[in-house]
Amino acid sequence: MKKIVAIGGGEIGRAGYPVETMEIDREIIRLTGKKRPKLLFIPTASSDALGYVEDVKRHFGGSLGCEVDALMLLREKLSLKKMTEKIIGADIIYVGGGNTLLLMKTWRKCGVDKILERAYRKGIVMAGVSAGSICWFRDGLSDSVKKFEDGKSGYIKVSGLGFINALHSPHYDFEKERPLALEKMMQKTSGVAVALENCAALEIVDDTFRIITSRSGAKAYRIFFSRGEYHKKEIEQTKRYRPLGELLAKI
Repeated sequence: MKKIVAIGGGEIGRAGYPVETMEIDREIIRLTGKKRPKLLFIPTASSDALGYVEDVKRHFGGSLGCEVDALMLLREKLSLKKMTEKIIGADIIYVGGGNTLLLMKTWRKCGVDKILERAYRKGIVMAGVSAGSICWFRDGLSDSVKKFEDGKSGYIKVSGLGFINALHSPHYDFEKERPLALEKMMQKTSGVAVALENCAALEIVDDTFRIITSRSGAKAYRIFFSRGEYHKKEIEQTKRYRPLGELLAKI
């Protein structure tokens, strides 16, 4: 089964911050069917920040009982064979937040995008937050390159791996400029956008989906234009999985 958990945002316990995504992270582990799954953390978007790696090891390794390893693509020069062994040998791929444009450029340059596609089709759980959420979609609304015009920050569209045929915006409630920026981007973008607030995640298992949260009130939305009209529809949270076609349809 193909599995993705795309998280809109939330802390995992950095110094001075609480853990905000615990319920979602437990679901990621549950999807493996293992008590002590192997989690491979890919911190490319944060330029392989060592502090981030330690946070992930403490959270997923110490608190949640995973066996944690990291794939450093910027700090280390690994062979294609070594990268493949690390990725295909994992039960969970967890991608950290940061610069989505840097993430995708690096992956495509070193061939990690192709290996991740193999892992996805093999049934390894694909997960991540922020940039690590965008990467599984066709496109994402990214603040990787912020432009400032008249005091307003702008966003760019970044192409992801395309496992989910939609555009994605994380942090929908956390960054006040995002809703308008997403609306403008969707005017020129086909299909549907999935907007996730912090502590909300899209869980996909094969051709079904559901929204899961780690904070009461965290929401997810489907956003699209139809016949020139803007539509923003909250995605109902249910325990049951629903057909993925419902998420991606412009209705």
